Amino acid sequence: MKGYNKWSYAPYRPFLYNVGDIYICRVVPYEHSIRFEWLKDNFSNFEIFYRMRNEGEFIKIGQTNDDYFVIENLETNTDYEFYVTSNDKKSRIRIARTGKSVGTVVNYLHPDDEAYAFSGRYLCSPSLVRHPDGYLLASMDLYAGGHPQNLTLIFRSDDNGETWKYVSELMPCFWGKLFIHNNELYMISSSTEYGDLLISKSTDGGKTFPAPVCLLRGSNGKNGNDGIHCNPQNKLVYNGRLYTTFEWGAWGNKQTCHSAMVGSCAIGDDLLVPENWSFTEPRPFDRFNEELKDKPLCMMTIEGTIVVSPENKLLNVMRFGVKGKAIAYEVDKNNPEAQLTFYRTIPFPAHMSKFMIKYDEVSKKYYSVATRIYNWDNLITRNLLSLLVSDDLYNWEVATDLLDYRHESSEKVGFQYVDFEFDGDDIIYLCRTAINDAHSFHDSNYQTFHRIKDFRKI
Repeated sequence: MKGYNKWSYAPYRPFLYNVGDIYICRVVPYEHSIRFEWLKDNFSNFEIFYRMRNEGEFIKIGQTNDDYFVIENLETNTDYEFYVTSNDKKSRIRIARTGKSVGTVVNYLHPDDEAYAFSGRYLCSPSLVRHPDGYLLASMDLYAGGHPQNLTLIFRSDDNGETWKYVSELMPCFWGKLFIHNNELYMISSSTEYGDLLISKSTDGGKTFPAPVCLLRGSNGKNGNDGIHCNPQNKLVYNGRLYTTFEWGAWGNKQTCHSAMVGSCAIGDDLLVPENWSFTEPRPFDRFNEELKDKPLCMMTIEGTIVVSPENKLLNVMRFGVKGKAIAYEVDKNNPEAQLTFYRTIPFPAHMSKFMIKYDEVSKKYYSVATRIYNWDNLITRNLLSLLVSDDLYNWEVATDLLDYRHESSEKVGFQYVDFEFDGDDIIYLCRTAINDAHSFHDSNYQTFHRIKDFRKI
């Protein structure tokens, strides 16, 4: 075999792991049907087999020369197994559960489906971007506790999110964000949990990415050793520099836990040259004022969103382990390597899950699509997703509730980690969705696309 010098695969095939001769690249269950798609490669004359999970023999349901099939007339809220063959070649047996979802399903993974168990078992870290050529790209990684967590899948829509198709996957890539800079497509990510900070650029719409450049090294440690902790957050151009946020640390580090950082690069410099980047010194949490005097030093300060305040301060607003509050650090706009400084806490009703804040130039308001807390005795509930709005970044109102599933189990349903874009008069967003008998509210089985029409009128 030959060596390989790219970041992207279609698909990634670990040695000695059964990915399948025919690769099923996308699964979408509906209430009474299951659609699944595969890579045709040089195969043809496909035959499709299915059965109710663990019930009897597989039944041949149909054949096709296309690269997809829809198994219809199924019972709802039921697990099914299926695979596709071509002569003596066969896909993995995949699993899906019929049932209602929300929005448009970009991709689905049953919690018991081990197709990606070499990385994880749940679809996480939604990232959404509109390419300068007009189409949408969505990415997601494969997460599970105790797993390597290092594979990311990329999908594309040519009809504004109505339908989606598989593009490629990146290995190693975790907590990644697709973004556009100078009309070019980039991915920035960690290699794995507490791994290296990586970046690469695609010139063909995400089909291929060259080998990534390492901007910072992490430990890759699962035992408390520090490294990169990040999430798909907006990138912001300010004062001639492109900014991104992340943290340095580990959940197992009981002294400082996670320390806030910001990285930046001059907008005219090559993002793929590490020496062009500057990084702030890690900012551990401290008891900055009287309000915080009793808080533990190992505080949850993670998943910061970069935003410019009404006072023209560049802030990193972070998820924070204090009830009803986010914490804002100020970035020194004159010294891109200076440690962040505490600015203030911000009342925020969706602070116990990753959130993104963006400023809308048209309405002159700040917006967030986030998991709103409604039960202050149970701060981890994530079954209510809301559109939040603020005139000044510090006082937030609920514009409307988008996905309200308070009537269903908060332990099994979750809408979280939304990545959103202003899209003309609309907001479009990609959601890490746990519904239809997910493993838990946290361990999501769907990635769903949504559109908020005429959001400024709400």
